[in-house]
Amino acid sequence: MSTSADHRPGPAAVGGDREQMRFLQQVSRQLAGSLNVRRTALRALGFAVPALGHWAMLAFFDSDQVSVYSHDSSGRASGPTPLGRLAPDHELSRLRRRGTTARYALPAGDRPEILDALVPSEALRAAVASRRPAEMLAVPLNIGGATNGVLLLARADDQETSGDVLVAEEFVYRVAATLESARLYEERGQMAEALQASLRPPELPELGGVRLAARYRPGAQRLSIGGDFYDVHGTPEDFTVVVGDVCGKGIDAAVYTGLARQTIRAAAFFDRSPARVLGALNEVLRGQLADRFVTAACVRFQREPESAELAATVGVAGHPPPLVLRADGTVDEVTIAGTVAGMIPGLTFAEAGVRLGEGDTMLLYTDGVDEARGPDDFYGHERLRLLLPEYAGAGPATLCEAVEQRVLEHLDGGAHDDIALLAVRNGA
Repeated sequence: MSTSADHRPGPAAVGGDREQMRFLQQVSRQLAGSLNVRRTALRALGFAVPALGHWAMLAFFDSDQVSVYSHDSSGRASGPTPLGRLAPDHELSRLRRRGTTARYALPAGDRPEILDALVPSEALRAAVASRRPAEMLAVPLNIGGATNGVLLLARADDQETSGDVLVAEEFVYRVAATLESARLYEERGQMAEALQASLRPPELPELGGVRLAARYRPGAQRLSIGGDFYDVHGTPEDFTVVVGDVCGKGIDAAVYTGLARQTIRAAAFFDRSPARVLGALNEVLRGQLADRFVTAACVRFQREPESAELAATVGVAGHPPPLVLRADGTVDEVTIAGTVAGMIPGLTFAEAGVRLGEGDTMLLYTDGVDEARGPDDFYGHERLRLLLPEYAGAGPATLCEAVEQRVLEHLDGGAHDDIALLAVRNGA
């Protein structure tokens, strides 16, 4: 295979220093700020054809895999096309290792062999061969000391193209920088989305004999996660409900909500006693959180055999205790208190019992509800208590939605902390 790194100029569609500079400046302007890899790659190929060649291909490396974009002078663009593993002895692999520009003369007799070595796809080889190229130019995409891809340009004898390798290298340098920025932006976006997906409040399970509903509103408007959390797990006869709040808000606090939620799940797997669950949460978080604490309300529900009632055992760690809305409209408060988790070693927690008859609903909430500050003061515990009786007999979803709406009205458009609500109704 005949190759060289000769930088001699050839016939130019982008001719002369001024035209070349204008071309490169236009490339920079058009690609500036692009944060989409596919759009950037196709736009770059649109510049390369026909200014630098009559056919172009961008190959990107990911470990030993390769994916490609291509574009020809007929205006057809495609990609990305994943092509699988790239063999170590493939010419693109060699270009990746060398990281230097190479030219390949394509005499008619050797053209199929050289294209076979350079172009990692039968369809792409057929496309470029139909143009009867006289030479190929391979320019590596070098960023941060690594070769992340290669631009291949095909050029014909009768095609007025830029033979100035320096222009092609400068073009690729600008393209590579923009593509790397776009790739990092997309990767960070994917990581953020994966993180948010793992930390979003879970889907509520179906538990026979009870109805569950929840509402969640993060304080940070552009996020779907925050420092508040809720969870439900167990069987219809014995299940645990928890609502909690990690000090802070946004992604930083949300990371710890995942830890808190999983700690509670693991502890409840061995012992559903709220006191022991909160004790385990305190000890685990104390070694994980730096200058943070967690408040939580944990309730264990047990269905007694041949009884329509649910027995609830409540424990709290620095959190508002739940309210019980009876079917007749009266509201009971669970009298219980406890210290926040994650700050002091060896804490023990108390428990309180309450029973839910048919049609009774327990409401758990975070301080984003009672501490919501409106123009005239906090929303407050008393407002919440007075609101509940008018929703006696309503479903838990209606109750949670009504509380959230009243809190938002009280805020009157003002900023708010994360808000979490969870309601458990005994019976249909």
